[in-house]
Amino acid sequence: MRISVVAAAAAALWAAAAGAEAKTVAVAAERLLDVASGRYVDHPLVLIVDGRISAVEKQGDAVPAGAERVELPGVTLLPGLIDMHTHITASPLYGGYTYLQYTDSFWPIIATKHAKDTLEAGFTTIRNVGSDNYDDVGLREAIDGGFVEGPRIVAATYAIGSTGGHCDSTFFPPSMKQKGDAVIDSPDEGRKMVRQLHKYGAQVIKICATGGVFSHGDTPGAQQLSLEEIKAIVDEAHMTGMKVAAHAHGASGIKAAILGGVDTIEHASLVDDEGIKLAAQKGAYFGMDIYNTDYTQAEGKKNGVLEENLQKDRDIGEIQRQNFRKALKAGVKMIFSTDAGIYPHGMNAKQFAVMVRYGATPLQAIQTATLNAAQALGQPNDVGQVAVGRYGDLVGVKGDPLADVTVLEHPVFVMKGGDVVKRVP
Repeated sequence: MRISVVAAAAAALWAAAAGAEAKTVAVAAERLLDVASGRYVDHPLVLIVDGRISAVEKQGDAVPAGAERVELPGVTLLPGLIDMHTHITASPLYGGYTYLQYTDSFWPIIATKHAKDTLEAGFTTIRNVGSDNYDDVGLREAIDGGFVEGPRIVAATYAIGSTGGHCDSTFFPPSMKQKGDAVIDSPDEGRKMVRQLHKYGAQVIKICATGGVFSHGDTPGAQQLSLEEIKAIVDEAHMTGMKVAAHAHGASGIKAAILGGVDTIEHASLVDDEGIKLAAQKGAYFGMDIYNTDYTQAEGKKNGVLEENLQKDRDIGEIQRQNFRKALKAGVKMIFSTDAGIYPHGMNAKQFAVMVRYGATPLQAIQTATLNAAQALGQPNDVGQVAVGRYGDLVGVKGDPLADVTVLEHPVFVMKGGDVVKRVP
């Protein structure tokens, strides 16, 4: 029911519940995309009280006295975007061995810029699936404390892998005695590692079920965790209320991850028909990073990426994109996962156009970064829609994203929790 009196009363009640000093913001725009229906709402008025949306009304309806007004003529609003696969403390500028030029504390410091760039690109929430030294937890705490500008972070900390696998330290000789900090080789070790990561701030668990593109001496298709290990990790994570993401390129590792109860399958590059069918049946999400090959092939060598890794990237890039098309057509649930950090942070939205090129409608692509991502995070009541009760996270663009999804690459307005973080005149 849309009545101005009702809107004003709702805002007043929300303010009363939040406290007398609650901040009220009224955002007016040309139109708003309802990402659930795919329909536009003309001349919306979004009321945000104390960081959360209290009403979505029409311009001309009553606005609470003292509200801050934000007028956005000619702008289309969408919910704040969500990237489900980032490495916010990593930079693509330092590939191969070049990162060894920098001390360990360099990475969380440059991550503050990555966070700001990501937020200003319209991504108000990210899931960070792999970081050393619990740096993503520290960055999350700094953002939440108001010391650093950045998106909301759901942090995985270290990614769990096997000895010699993608998430181990594989670039050095035995004399250097390098070992990954989250290496496990049995179900019991997997359970213990989940408990340790959770103890130190993990909110989601990341596992490496197969080999990878940017590791040394393995192949992306090779399975590296057993079904029993995966099940133990998933059971322990779910018992603590955490979801599990699996790095999984190869067909057997993808199927093991799905059968083991993993919530989201990352990359899914070499998935076969059986794996696609299984994902659709079990409701697992695929997060397929189908943009970043463009960047790594163009810039990787200059950035120090080894030829071994560039070749693996070339070998699977187009296969992954065609499998995205197949999985989407088969009804597999998709989330927006870019692997940001393999390419520069802030370029996340470039993946939308690639998704459309390989079979998604613009609305489907947008839903992967809003509705679907919110569901996969387990936060549908907080993010993913412009609706009452959700955070006041908004992105504004010029043009029609349902006609040209590339307009999302250039947001003119970004708001997080009712605070304007970017506005282009």
